[in-house]
Amino acid sequence: MRLIDLEHDPKKEGNPIFWKTSCANNRASGLGKGLFISFEGGEGAGKSTQIRLLAARLRDYARELVTTREPGGTALAERLRDVILSGRAKTFGPLGEAVLFSAARIDHIDRLIAPALGRGAVVLCDRFADSTRAYQGARGEIDDTVMAALENATVADCRPDLTFILDIPPEIGLERARARRGEGTADRFEGEDLSFHWQLREKFLGIARADPERCRVIDADRPQDAVAASIWEAMAEKFRRREHEAAEGVS
Repeated sequence: MRLIDLEHDPKKEGNPIFWKTSCANNRASGLGKGLFISFEGGEGAGKSTQIRLLAARLRDYARELVTTREPGGTALAERLRDVILSGRAKTFGPLGEAVLFSAARIDHIDRLIAPALGRGAVVLCDRFADSTRAYQGARGEIDDTVMAALENATVADCRPDLTFILDIPPEIGLERARARRGEGTADRFEGEDLSFHWQLREKFLGIARADPERCRVIDADRPQDAVAASIWEAMAEKFRRREHEAAEGVS
């Protein structure tokens, strides 16, 4: 599957890799010719910042660039986001919250992500299914097989081509999150105790270990530019490999 070409671009100072979208083949999932990249990690890891920086760098190269978030991304999903993050969904219990996340994701996929990929867009998503698995599983209150079944039913073939897991010690991430919100109220998950956030970090790292082809763990406890450089290089490495496999006839 040929997703993109990687070439040295002498015209772009500071950009060693030139990204050129290819129209040759559809994604194996059947959702189109686009590229789906998700960003994951605990509170204060800097996902939205890194999405903004990557989007700025890719904007000249992608035929269409879409940035979105979960829960959210559509009118219905944004309303469900408010219910979840306000804490009102907590009364439904862990499984009920997971179902609400999944309902928001179904609408998000059907109305935004899948159509964008079908048009050949690059989609950058702030959280996706890995977050539901990690956050709802951090307390160990939902069986892993139940979470896997819910995820498979919700996501089907719409899965990221590449996932960046921004890793940061919870104490540092939470301090960043507090500084970001100022006098505002912590949301449903940011307000959990520190032990929850350590479990959350381990869940994300476990996801990365289980799926090393898709996931790249990025040390987020560094300056923004250093994190962005690591993300750019990881993208280059990932798709050099894809191009090599395509040339060798590997499906």
